[in-house]
Amino acid sequence: MINSQTDQWQEWAISAQKGDKVAYTKLLKEISAYTKNVVSKRISNNEAAEDIAQEVLISVHKSLNTYSADRPFKPWLSAIINFRRSDYLRAYYNKRQDKMTTTVDNPEFIKENVTELSNAGELKDIEAALETLPEKQRQIFEMIKIEGYTAQEVANEMQMKESAVKVSAHRTMKKLQGILK
Repeated sequence: MINSQTDQWQEWAISAQKGDKVAYTKLLKEISAYTKNVVSKRISNNEAAEDIAQEVLISVHKSLNTYSADRPFKPWLSAIINFRRSDYLRAYYNKRQDKMTTTVDNPEFIKENVTELSNAGELKDIEAALETLPEKQRQIFEMIKIEGYTAQEVANEMQMKESAVKVSAHRTMKKLQGILK
């Protein structure tokens, strides 16, 4: 007897892995509605939420063979949802940041973003200090401290332990403070 919706999903996933096209269709239909609901709660843009939900379904299609029948299905699906949402947000903010990229030599940038004109050189100093860091260390620091990712998201992206990411960000902050003093 099936105990819950996710138990049904697990059964359909196992059957779909064995070639059952009906089970596969049912699985995708059911998780589609669930995925849209989960994503739309976290992403306010309906069009983006729909795109992410479609990416999740594509990922499930491509990686269903990696699902292990001895593990619960819902955490496996939730991981895919979280990865696709993170991918979308990363791309969104990178695209947005590319549009906003400027140099501190730009007078309009200084006028809009620096309240004390005598401090305008500090931004150049910070950029120069960041450039002295090893690539991976700089990337971790920028993702957490500038782009606003969580340590867990950075750890997932960079295939590291969350604690290692936190240590790296902390050490980088201390190093930058030392450089900038």
